[in-house]
Amino acid sequence: MDEADIAAERIEREMASLLALRRHTGPAPTGACLWCGEPLAPSLRWCSAECRDDWERKHARAHRR
Repeated sequence: MDEADIAAERIEREMASLLALRRHTGPAPTGACLWCGEPLAPSLRWCSAECRDDWERKHARAHRR
């Protein structure tokens, strides 16, 4: 195994860890889209990927300040 293989494995492990963390954090579902307010099933937080992305961009900017 060369350095590139070692680095690739490390990156894969770190990405898996970050994705797992991301899945378990964030706001609780409310029964409505957290961005536009569209009614949703109780376990969902956003009605579309676009709403999720807009919500995440807004909150990422707020955390950078």
